[in-house]
Amino acid sequence: MAVIALAGCSGAPGVTTTALALLMSWPLEPGRRMVLAECDPDGSAVLYGLLQGTLGDRYGLRNLSIAARQGDLGESFWRQLIDLGGEDGTPESAHDRLFLPSITDPVQAASLGSVWKALGVIFRGIDTEHGHDVLIDLGRRGAFGPCGQLAEQADAVFVVVRNTLRGLQAAEGRVRALQERVGDVSVVVINEGPYPAGEVQRVLQVPVVAKLPYAPDDARVLSDGAQQPRRFEKSPLMKAARTCSTLLVQRAAARRARLDPGAHAAGGEVARAR
Repeated sequence: MAVIALAGCSGAPGVTTTALALLMSWPLEPGRRMVLAECDPDGSAVLYGLLQGTLGDRYGLRNLSIAARQGDLGESFWRQLIDLGGEDGTPESAHDRLFLPSITDPVQAASLGSVWKALGVIFRGIDTEHGHDVLIDLGRRGAFGPCGQLAEQADAVFVVVRNTLRGLQAAEGRVRALQERVGDVSVVVINEGPYPAGEVQRVLQVPVVAKLPYAPDDARVLSDGAQQPRRFEKSPLMKAARTCSTLLVQRAAARRARLDPGAHAAGGEVARAR
């Protein structure tokens, strides 16, 4: 089980689409859950993308900032999750592929200053107490500033990079800054450009752990709520995402074991599964 953070860089590399593909394809054993937390301070790309505004802003981080002031963060966290694994995508479904939306306006990020650290503890509790996996979408700039604490508390941090010249140039600064903040950083490549994994590793000086195909039509199903084609779950994007999820978990487990398996024991407020 792992807490994994995904970060992007300028130029819309596809970090949220990657996170959604991983959520939808993550292998789940009976009784296990996968939680994707959209912790992008620029606001939610999913509420009005994949979900097409059907749920408005009724769920998400803004409500958690209110709950934190009322001392009800742990209980409120579970009430803010939307199940994306059920057929209807509503909070009343199977509750195994769960999604926490971000704020709807970047101005609201100021109210989350004290929430980020508490969320990190909740994520660790979900992992250590209940054996569920947590994926954190930090967006293009979320690894910096106050919410960067989530990257510091994750088992592993991956930067989503397109292997184009523009993508690599944008990624260099982001990777270096994250290395300074969290130490080990790895890369997930969106295979849009001409540069092979070895060249990406040489330029960025960090490992390329996995690659996803550049598949704009399939990606629009996740990023914009486009109509899902038949057998979408067997598309090259989703098949690669399943492989990617295994590689990310392996990388996170190796890093956790190397640092100290007891170092991430949750303390304080522990999330309680419903």
